Formats: sequence, C-alpha cells, structure tokens
Amino acid sequence: MSDDWHGWYQNKPGSGYQPTETYQGGAAGGYGGAGGAAADRAGAWPTQPPTRSTPGGGEPGRRGRRIALIIGTVVAVLVAGVAGTYFWLNGKLNQTVTLPTTSLTSAGTNWLITGSDSRAGLSRAERDALHVGSDQGTLNSDSIMLLHLGGGRPVLISIPRDSYVEIPGHGWNKMNAALAYGGANLLIQTVENATGLKIDHYMGIGFGGLVAVVNQIGGVPVCLKTGIHDSYSGVNLSAGCHNLNGDQALAFVRDRHSFATEDLQRIQDQRAFLSALLKKATSPGVYLNPFTALPFGSTAASSMSVDTGTSLLDLAHAASGLRDPETGTVPIANSNYVTNAGDSVLWNKTQATELFKALKNDSAVPKGLLGGTTIG
Repeated sequence: MSDDWHGWYQNKPGSGYQPTETYQGGAAGGYGGAGGAAADRAGAWPTQPPTRSTPGGGEPGRRGRRIALIIGTVVAVLVAGVAGTYFWLNGKLNQTVTLPTTSLTSAGTNWLITGSDSRAGLSRAERDALHVGSDQGTLNSDSIMLLHLGGGRPVLISIPRDSYVEIPGHGWNKMNAALAYGGANLLIQTVENATGLKIDHYMGIGFGGLVAVVNQIGGVPVCLKTGIHDSYSGVNLSAGCHNLNGDQALAFVRDRHSFATEDLQRIQDQRAFLSALLKKATSPGVYLNPFTALPFGSTAASSMSVDTGTSLLDLAHAASGLRDPETGTVPIANSNYVTNAGDSVLWNKTQATELFKALKNDSAVPKGLLGGTTIG
C-alpha cells in the first residue's frame, strides 16, 4: 500500500481529502458535543452517500415504465378486440335495400321498420309449429313503424298495414300491398309520399328472424292484463307476466283475433314488444356478457335486411331510441273505410298532417295526436 493511501485513510494534511461533516461524538472531545465544536477528529471516515431503497426492488423509473407498458398492452388488446368485433358484426348485415331517390328533406333521422310475413329459412315443420302457413309467393308487411330520432324524445309511430294510400305506379290501395308490388324500395316511396318525410334508414325482419333473435337473447318479458288465446297465430298466454320464447313471441305479435279492434290493437302490442326486446338487448346483463351479446348480435345482424347506407353504429342508435320512445298510431278517421281494395283504414288527414309536420321540423308532437301504447 502506498503512503498516499494511508494519508487519505488517516486524513493527513496534503492527502487530498477534506471532511465535509464532523463526528457527532459524546460530551468529551466530539465536536457537536461540549468542548468539540471546532475540532477535527483525526482518522475519521469520510461521509458516505445515503442508502437508497425502492419498495419492491428495482429502480423507480424502470418499475413505472413496466407498469405503463402492461396497461398500454391491455388497452391495445381491448381496443383491437372491440374494433374487430364491430367490423365482424357489421359485415354480417344484409345491406340489400336501396333507398329511393327523393327531393324530400327532414330534420333529424327517420327509420322505416317493417315486419314481413316472410317464411325464409323456416322448414315445413317449423312453419306448422309456428302457425304461419306456407309462403304464397307474395310478401306482405304485417307491421309498419316509423321511428323518428332528433333533438327531443324519440317518437315511434305505427302505420296500419291497411292504410288507404296511393302507391306510386299502382294507384290507391292498402299500404301493405306496396311490399308485394315492389319490395322495400316501393314501400319506402309509398311512406315518403304519404307522410312527406324523408326516410333515412330501413330495417326489416321476417318470421324466422324474429324467432331466432328472441331465442338468442333468452326471451322477452311481457305482462298481460288478460289472457289471450288465438288458434290462428297459435298464441296461448294467461294473464300475468311471461318471458316469451321465440315461438311465443311470434304468436303474440301476430295475434289480432283476440281483440275487437283487431289490427289496431295488434300494432300496439307490436310496439310494446319491440320496446321490451330492445330494453332487454341493451341491458347490462346482455351487453356485458360476451357469451350472450356476441351470439345475439350475430343473429340480429344476419336476420335483418337494412339499406345499403346503414351501419352497425346506426342500428345501435336506433336500438337506443326504441327503448323508451313516445308512441302512438297515425290519427285515424275511419278504421272500416270501404274501398275497392276491401275494408281499409282512412287517416285523419288534418291531424296526420300536423303530426308529420312536427316530425319533419323535429319539433315536439302536439298533445292529443299520439295515444301511447297499451298491451291488449
């Protein structure tokens, strides 16, 4: 060992080391105590840097970066999963309907929602079990609804299928004949001409699609004041609350023979059922459960026919609006209006015009024009 090293160790003059702190000794001789305030203690050890300790081990910066990386990875995986699911479901949509060209303009967004008597996808045994008969080659719209979404509360209006209106290129007839004459495109034109509203989106579903959707979601709750029994539709439900499966749901929304007002009560039941279905579909118990949400979304997307401009996001907005809309039926002047097409429904022209004008301007519907919904 060199003398220089001993000089540093023993703190001799000229060793190059100058202590920066002093020993806090006892009362005798240690500076900081009595009698040692200015004294240097020969041979004192140099002050050491403070010990650094990190809870959990490792350096703080490195640990923070590791946590940030894990969180970032999890978020990226979730985003990718959600995006992938969205595009997967969006790709299942049957975008087969072309909206007609129109010069009409309307504030807000208007959906035409139809339920047809299509038996597509149903076997003969299923048709017999569902009491829907066989497909005769013509397609009729058993349910026609208009959903308006705007700045206020959504509005859902039923248009009686027997409404006596002018069908472009076919003269005056019952509205449901438009679907048979020219498909969804002609039905949209007919509704636009009769209401003065521009239809922005179209959604249609057949018998088999409705059954499949209801079964995938685990049934739809419906409460009845009185029992209903109809051999035509096959419905057989007692008074009280029921969780309808697909077969029961189809029978329920098709039943009109149980009521004195027939189709006018049926369309109220259809509105109530649609609202109940969408409340169930958008409940946390469904959309937070991937084992229910994904099969339901896939079945719903593939069971419906929509216009070419409708996306999954558009359908989500419509579903939200259908949860709790203001509801009613187009104001009626005569529900047994005799025409060359048979007994039809004649609108109250003055009130209907006032109703559709409010929707066209996205303003509140005047009181008294919509009667709400009551299950038969």
